[in-house]
Order: sequence, then structure tokens, then C-alpha cells
Amino acid sequence: MSAIITDQFRILSAENFLASIASTENSYYSFVGLTNSTDYDSEWEKNPVSPVDCFDNYNDIWDTIVSLKRINSDDARLIVSKILWESGATYDMYRHDISRFNLSNNTKKTSLYESNFYVINSDYRVYICLNNGTDPENPEGRPSLDEPNFVDIEPRSAGNSGDGYVWKYLYTIKPSDVVKFDTENYIPLPKEWRTSSENAAVRDNANSESSGQLKMCVITNRGSGLGLPRTYKNVPIVGDGTGAEATIVVGVDASVESITITKGGQGYTYGVVDLKSGGISGNVLPTFDVIIPPPNGHGYDVYRELGGKNVLIYSRIESGSDFIIGNKIARVGIIKNPLFPGSSSLLSDLSVSNTYAIKLGGGFEDASFPPNSKIYQNVGVGVTAVGRVVSYDNTTGVLKYWQDRSLVGFNYGRSTLNTSDPEYGYSLNHFSSSGESLDIVGTASILPIDTVFKGDTINNIDLGQNFVSGISSSEVKKYSGEIIYFDNRPSITRSQNQKEDIKVILQF
Repeated sequence: MSAIITDQFRILSAENFLASIASTENSYYSFVGLTNSTDYDSEWEKNPVSPVDCFDNYNDIWDTIVSLKRINSDDARLIVSKILWESGATYDMYRHDISRFNLSNNTKKTSLYESNFYVINSDYRVYICLNNGTDPENPEGRPSLDEPNFVDIEPRSAGNSGDGYVWKYLYTIKPSDVVKFDTENYIPLPKEWRTSSENAAVRDNANSESSGQLKMCVITNRGSGLGLPRTYKNVPIVGDGTGAEATIVVGVDASVESITITKGGQGYTYGVVDLKSGGISGNVLPTFDVIIPPPNGHGYDVYRELGGKNVLIYSRIESGSDFIIGNKIARVGIIKNPLFPGSSSLLSDLSVSNTYAIKLGGGFEDASFPPNSKIYQNVGVGVTAVGRVVSYDNTTGVLKYWQDRSLVGFNYGRSTLNTSDPEYGYSLNHFSSSGESLDIVGTASILPIDTVFKGDTINNIDLGQNFVSGISSSEVKKYSGEIIYFDNRPSITRSQNQKEDIKVILQF
């Protein structure tokens, strides 16, 4: 038994994912993290560790997440491959029957969506190629010489070169979508194509009520001995549809010079030019390929027509209270449905911090807690809390840190046990404003916790986290939701005025 997951299923899956992002029943976030990648692997910067897909690794990822940013419906689009129009390049043409048994005529691809049957011009307008100059003398098509730049809703040639190309205008990419979703290899499809009034002219021109309306027919054999030069009008196209007609021009050499669809008819899933009824006879009868449009016509549904089976998710990370500066990030990803701390409610804030934080006391202006160095606190008799510095702000005295399993000395990766090591233990202990000692011990400084501090601002500076007795926890419930994507990459160092555009491409 043979089976296949069709391209249409992939397109449907991509659309369903977009609908999931838009649904108020879900909450999606991008995240950045892993400030100490080389502690995980000394060769990380040259060759980041390959992602591991298992529940254990998801928990480890959560431990190293620094910040999360909300993803809204305006931050996600269906995308397709970017095929630039270039003078002299030969493109494929739209065909309904491209398969491994009938390759695209130029690039020899086994499916429509792998072929180069559409282009984007220099003004970010997208066109589908209905004819690439294919004829008996040029079965693989011809070079394109005229850049399409019109916005007419009916197909036509782009210029006067006679290159044989017929283009159908589909849409223009908005400047805002160019910024978010245009990449070196992909272009976005419009949002809400099927319902948006902006797309109505092209969509309605497809004439869905006359589904199967023909637009294109190509000559495969010109025939011979067809008589004197003549133009045959109203030549019927028969098949399972009705009403389609063509005009056929016979030239001075008694062969077919051209064929043009003059009436598109409706209801065609196959068609044959009826030469006999059209009054055409000769020594060798010409042959034609009748091209069947996509369901409901060209331009009715660009998602299916162009093959929107990939999704790009855009997220901009800017300077702010939830996003660190002065340290690195080496991992990005996406989480579905994280929760508020201590709650079953979906997280809804625009951005949140996933770090722990401590407000330090007197002398913090001159203290030093280097990024990725370790901090310690004696929280009880023989009990030590240990953390890894994410960032330290000398202006506010706020130290952000995380605790991951690599800090557990006894049972996580230690080959030699040393019970005098302050990290020796079975579990991670939390820093506390009521510990045996209030001192936070770093590699370069020792400062006490400011146990009287509470709130989320200092001198009108937004700290991004709420403190109680000098201690703040993550603004998101750790290990909640589903990590659906993550990418290990060479580290990026963040600075005060820096912004990162994160573009994640999901392929369905």
C-alpha cells in the first residue's frame, strides 16, 4: 500500500497554525536565552550544539530562558519561496499537471510548488506566469525580457519584446510586511486573502462562480497542410466544462501561428480543442495543451495557488526592563500557552522576564558581578544557594540570575564528589531574604540583600519585575506550555541601543 501527505494538507496545517496564533484561546511567545553557551560546550561559538528533542531537554531550556515576547496574529504570515524577476531568466509556467510523470518544462521539477512559476518584481509586486513562451520550437520556454509591473486584473504580456510571456498580477507586498516577513529566500503572502477588501478585485476577478474558467492554451504541434492563411474564431473547447472558445490563426505556411482563449467558459477539469467543430482540417492536425486553472480560478486563493505551506514568525527584541543588556543570548525559540506564575491562566503580558532577581543593599554602585559568574548565599546550616549571573545593574543594584541543573554538584555531571564544595548537594536551593546569611557572595563583590525593598521601580526606573523583601521570581510559570521550536546559535551580545529581529520559519 502506498500513501502520501499531500501539499494541500501541508497548506492546511500552516493555515491552522496561523489560526491557532490568532485564537484568544491560545498564547504564543518567542523567547531568548542561554547566556553562557560555552559553559555547555567549549566549541559552541564555532559549532552550536545540535538541538535535542525530548522532555528532559525542554526543562533544561526553560531553566536558561531569559525573556519572552508575545506573538500576535500580525507577527505571523504564510510565506513562499522568493523568486526574483531577472531579465534573461527563463521561468516555469503554471500547469495543473506537474508531477514526477510530467516535469515542469524549464526547471524539471516534480511538483508545481517546487517550480519557478511566479515572480516578485522590483516594486514588490507578485505575478504568476501563465505562459513562459512555450511553443513547439521552445518546449522549455524562453527567456523573459519584459519585467511585469502592471496591476491590471486580467492576464497580459509585460511589454513589446515578443518574449511570449503572459503574466497574471496577484498582489503587492505592503512595506510593513516587507520589514517583518521579507527574507533572502522567502516572501510573505497577504493576510486574510479570502476575506480582505484589499484583495477583492483580484479575488473576485477569478470568478469563483464560474470555477474552471480557462485562461491559457499552448501549442504542442503546429500541424501542417491546414490551408490558406485564416483566422478561425469561436473554436469550441470540449471537456467536462462548457462555454470555452478559442481563436486560432493559421499562417502562410499552412500551420498554426497562435491560439488565444476568447471565452473562458466554466466547470473545466480537462479540455480538448475541438478542431472538427471549428472547421479546421489538414494533412497533420495541430495539437494543444489546455491549461486548467486552480480551483475557483487564478487569484481566488493565493495560499493554494502559490503553495503557502511555510509560516514565518517575527519578533523584535528591544532594550527594556525585561530584556538584558551586557550579556549574550545563544538560543531563541517559541512557546505555546505558557502560564502566569502560580496560576492556570494563560500568560498575556507583552513581554516578561524569566530570570530570578535580587535587590542588593549598600555599596551596590561600586560592586561587580560579572555576567555568567556564580553567586552564593548561605541559606541554612550546611545549605548553600548558588546561581549564575545574567546581568547586574549598578544604577539600581538589581542582580538577575538563573539556576539550572548544571549547578547541582552531586548528581548532575560530577565525576568526583567533594562534600566541601559549596555546590555539593542533591538539589538547587533558592536564595532567601530570611537565610542564615543575607550576604550574596560573588567572584568580585559581597553585598547584602536589601530586605526592605519592595515594588517594581527605583527612582522611576522600571525594573520589569516585582520585588518582595528584595527578592523577585520569574514572571512566567516555569515548565508550563509547550516548547514547539528552538534554535541553538552562535552568541549575540546585547547592548543598550540594540534591537534584534528574530525571524523563525516553520515548515509544514
